[in-house]
Amino acid sequence: MTLKPYFSSSAKVWEDISWVYGIGDAGYEGWEIVCDGNYRLDNPACFSKIEEMIAATGLTVTVHAPYGDLNLATLNDPIWHESIRQICTCIKHASELTDRVTIHPGYLSPVGKLMPQKVWDLQKEALRQIGKYAQEHSVLACLENMIGIKEFLCRVPDELIGMTEGIEGIGMTFDFGHANTIGNVDNFLRHVDKAHHIHIHDNNGMSDQHLALGDGTIPWPAVGKTIAEKYNGIVVIEGRSIEEAKKSLAVFRRYFQ
Repeated sequence: MTLKPYFSSSAKVWEDISWVYGIGDAGYEGWEIVCDGNYRLDNPACFSKIEEMIAATGLTVTVHAPYGDLNLATLNDPIWHESIRQICTCIKHASELTDRVTIHPGYLSPVGKLMPQKVWDLQKEALRQIGKYAQEHSVLACLENMIGIKEFLCRVPDELIGMTEGIEGIGMTFDFGHANTIGNVDNFLRHVDKAHHIHIHDNNGMSDQHLALGDGTIPWPAVGKTIAEKYNGIVVIEGRSIEEAKKSLAVFRRYFQ
């Protein structure tokens, strides 16, 4: 299998774009753009700077759609529609740069906890609308598994697979850092051949720390071997700095082969 390492940093979304030069210098093939802060694709000035950076570095890119204050499973109808609109708008602009966009599932609000089936149905319908729009723009929108907070949907493989099953234009992003926060790394590895996109980062198993690979408790020798055997494509290493990016890439090159 061929694995392509990309780097992404949600910690950098309010920083000047010049930090991106360090991604290629560190040895990565690509950059996953976190579309928030100074990197929202619906902001023409931001989009122009991103295009200039891609041209200057030669990096290929994928995109992570905005997720702050959005909820694809909310019972609040205006917020539900706005959440879909923002993700579809991101997909529209992202389609000029890539064919892969990661999206977050929704979560249970206090009201939503009283109507779990309604929440599930709303999330499914949101994905149907997003998937149709993604297809029209030659993009695969990949739903990502979430961290160990019980209100989030799609924390385990069965729920993520069930949520996306049968919806055209929708795929899955397996995040092994998120999986580690609920002790589910092995379970996600068993299904890794179904993944359309992968995120990796480390933590202590208790919270979503986004540590460099090897600085937490994830067993990277076993994880890397299984992913390399069963998955073919982009692996996005998420981190907080270029220094951590370099450390993580060394671990990736050692074990993901």
